[in-house]
Amino acid sequence: MQIPTPTSKVRIDKWLWAARFFKTRRLAIAAVTGGKVRLNEQRTKPAKEVHIGDQLIIRTGYIERTVIVQALSKQRRSAKEAILLYEETPESIKKREEAADLRRQASALREPRIGRPTKKERRQIHKFTTENSVN
Repeated sequence: MQIPTPTSKVRIDKWLWAARFFKTRRLAIAAVTGGKVRLNEQRTKPAKEVHIGDQLIIRTGYIERTVIVQALSKQRRSAKEAILLYEETPESIKKREEAADLRRQASALREPRIGRPTKKERRQIHKFTTENSVN
């Protein structure tokens, strides 16, 4: 990991990729330009520089994280080292866990047999439709 110095400059898309929020830089660029990443509560561009102490709000799918930049890195390293680049705020952790619980509860409350047919039901449907179309 790069030793953080006051003169270190890292683009936000490179930092997001190095911190393992996105698999590729292209995905990180798309997220920043699409407004999924906010730097200090404001929309930003992929070339914007990140500094230590900046607050990032990162939305990926259902998950929204608020993180504080702790260190800078231009290189993608192991996940253990990537965790050292940022610190997630306690409010963000709490909100993320509550949202995950709500999603789990919603899926548990859904009635069984609603939605797509099972493999067995698909076979029965196929058998029924082919028998009736031949006659």
